[in-house]
Amino acid sequence: MTDATETLDALGLLCPLPVLKARKRLKTMPDGALLRILADDPAAVIDVPHFCAEAGHALVSQTEEQGYRSYLIRKGG
Repeated sequence: MTDATETLDALGLLCPLPVLKARKRLKTMPDGALLRILADDPAAVIDVPHFCAEAGHALVSQTEEQGYRSYLIRKGG
């Protein structure tokens, strides 16, 4: 496991682009790595948790920021 966190800025992107970009980024990361996604698409609140459940990743947290949401995902194996 690693504590290194990468950030994916998906602000301004609409469904399904935040999840598609997250999937692509996670493929290049080692198991246990953390990816923070910044997204302002209203559908991301449903899409990101669903993506994590389907792909075997852990949704560590999701927080409301000013004008967007931040999702922290730990890559599963």
